[in-house]
Amino acid sequence: MINSTDKTRILVIALSGIGDALMFTPSLIKLKEDFPHSEIDALVMFGGVKDIYQTLPQINNIHHFDFLKKSKAEALKFVLSLRGKYDISINVYPSNRKEYNLISFLIGASKRSAVQYLRKDFINLGFLNNYRVLENDNFHNVDENILMCEKLSGKKSFGIQPLQFNFSETSKLYQEKFLSANGISNDDLVIGFHPGCSALKNHDKRRWSTKNFAELAKLLIKNKNAKILIFGGKEELYLKQEIISYASNKNIIGVETSSLEETASVMKRCNLFITNDSSLMHVASALQLNVIALIGPTNPKYISPWQTKHSIISLNLECAPCFYYSPKPLSCARKDVQFKCIVELPFQLVYDEALKYLGNYK
Repeated sequence: MINSTDKTRILVIALSGIGDALMFTPSLIKLKEDFPHSEIDALVMFGGVKDIYQTLPQINNIHHFDFLKKSKAEALKFVLSLRGKYDISINVYPSNRKEYNLISFLIGASKRSAVQYLRKDFINLGFLNNYRVLENDNFHNVDENILMCEKLSGKKSFGIQPLQFNFSETSKLYQEKFLSANGISNDDLVIGFHPGCSALKNHDKRRWSTKNFAELAKLLIKNKNAKILIFGGKEELYLKQEIISYASNKNIIGVETSSLEETASVMKRCNLFITNDSSLMHVASALQLNVIALIGPTNPKYISPWQTKHSIISLNLECAPCFYYSPKPLSCARKDVQFKCIVELPFQLVYDEALKYLGNYK
């Protein structure tokens, strides 16, 4: 246990992505409560994570370094520049990679917190951390993060906060301008789609097909006169274009923004958000939207939308879940249909679930 009355220097290592960083935000609140005299910095790799963390009152400084685009020599020099500056480092769950554990070790905090993974822990150098909690497949990612904080402070949690996402006045103005430019009024039923997700390590196999999204859009427009907003990053533009092409309806709008904050500001207007297992699913949770999550190989207990009204749509196959946290690329062991859990998820099932949220709209 660490004395919470000391001025503690804490580094949150949030390298694994937007959704994971968001699911650590309730723990930032707890850290500041348990270590009121602390200075909390974050080490991030993705610009979207920087966008989220730089608005949070618990964060003092952000180290933004794109390890994917730098040489090993540059990365080592950067990591060593942080050495000796922190008393605690925390590897945000999940971060079951030897690179992340090595980074934490080289930074040299005396207390290095991480989860002890049930799979591939030793080979990924998990033993380099010295304040660990054992992974539990029945716990949500948020719970795992909170448990790490509890071990560091010795203080139990009595109620966990929602995910945190703050807006600037600029983003609010952006939302108003976007809605006006696209003819969306206060009376319109607006439904958001996110057809993408991370493509790293074969994770694009978690995506529901764009044809299914298009068929769902046509039903929602025909029967509910919905306006459909399709979200995603620049690398997901082709997914938006495919849905628009398949559905061919003026009520479908592809959302193009220049930042995650702008994206979230438009998402805030949605009456319902239908999404793959993705970072924007967690943004939708932080915005307290109604969420329908389309889940294939992932364990929904890990990543279900946190503290917001939601539904999980899954085929619940006997082989699922099959994805657990390790550096191994996503693969499917089925002999009949690869990734059947998401490939054969019918759009009618999703539509029927959506109607439960849309009873007041005609």
